Amino acid sequence: MTQPTPKPTHEFPTANGAFRAARIGFVHSLWHAEIVREAHAGFVDEIERLGAPGPAVERFETPGAFEIPLHCQALARTGRYAALVACALVVDGGIYRHDFVASTVVGALMQVQLATETPIFSVVLTPHHFHDHEVHQRFFHEHFRLKGAEAARACAGTLESLARLAA
Repeated sequence: MTQPTPKPTHEFPTANGAFRAARIGFVHSLWHAEIVREAHAGFVDEIERLGAPGPAVERFETPGAFEIPLHCQALARTGRYAALVACALVVDGGIYRHDFVASTVVGALMQVQLATETPIFSVVLTPHHFHDHEVHQRFFHEHFRLKGAEAARACAGTLESLARLAA
C-alpha cells in the first residue's frame, strides 16, 4: 500500500487571506541543465537559510524555456504552490531568436502570475555572449547559483509582503 505524501506543516498566507501549503515550484529547462540546476541549488540553500523547509521546493523540468509558462500555469492552477520560480539559460545562437524566446517566456510568466495570483519569479537569463568553454561554464555556474539565491530572497520577501496585505 502506498503511503500518502505528508503535507507540509508550514503554510504561506496569500494576498486574499487564504493559506497555501508551503510548497514552492521550481520549473527549469533542460537546455544547459548543468548550469541551470545551479540556480535550483542556490534557491534551496537560501530559502532554507531564510527558514522555509527545503523539501517544500519541488523541481519540475521542461525541454526548453518556451514550455516553462504552460507548466507554471498548470502548477499555479492546482492551488498547491505559494510561489513558482522559472529558470532557463537562453543563449544567442547567432540568429537573434534568443531575444524573442526570452521576452515571450517572461511576458507569459507575468500573464500567468496576474491571472492566477501566484507569485512567479524569473531566473530566465539571456547572456550577451555565451560560449561553451570552461571560463563561461564556470562563470555561469556561479552566476546561476547567485541568481537562485536572489530569487529565494525575492520569493520570501514577496510572500511576507502578501501576508501583510492579507492581514
